[in-house]
Amino acid sequence: MNRGPVVREGYIYIAAALFLTVVLYFGFGAYGAVIPLVLACYFTYFFRNPSRDIPMDENLIVSPADGTVQDVVELPDDEFVKGPCRKIIIFLSVFNVHVNRSPIAGEIKCQKYVCGRFRPAYKDEVGFENERHMLGIENKQGFRVTVTQIAGILARRIVSWVTLDDNMQKGQVYGLIKFGSCTELVVPANVEVLVKKGDKVRGGESVLGRIK
Repeated sequence: MNRGPVVREGYIYIAAALFLTVVLYFGFGAYGAVIPLVLACYFTYFFRNPSRDIPMDENLIVSPADGTVQDVVELPDDEFVKGPCRKIIIFLSVFNVHVNRSPIAGEIKCQKYVCGRFRPAYKDEVGFENERHMLGIENKQGFRVTVTQIAGILARRIVSWVTLDDNMQKGQVYGLIKFGSCTELVVPANVEVLVKKGDKVRGGESVLGRIK
């Protein structure tokens, strides 16, 4: 499990950029080393894993990702949640934190990985066409949500550090989408959704909904 300030998947990118910085510095001087050094700094920034203040109230559902709420839509049904639902779509730019966090405390009861296309993450249909990884989480009271990591035009790799039957704490880091991407959270229709389109959210910290 990643607990450090930078997730381990970022080490290879940072190390490669620093190595290139040294090579170009000795080959071409300081000016030649500028671009790879900037890249090393960006990779350190991109793969950051900041600490967050997690709301402990069991009735509060937190954001699974940093980014901007792209939309909140009604769904007639969901394969895991069952029955009428609401889907909260969060768009992550290349400057957002890209680790994903569990929106509730609970056990992973469903896991599905689907290969697909790599369309821009802000397109409406990416949740159906793009590569994605879905988790179905159920708490001790039987309340269910699904959270889905979706690849974008730059996000070519979805990383998950959890699997079926794992128990997660609310706000626990469980995965990563490399570079621009989208995350979707599906909750039952009776959940009071507390965000709207255009709102900025922080993973594990921003409250997206309240269980009634």
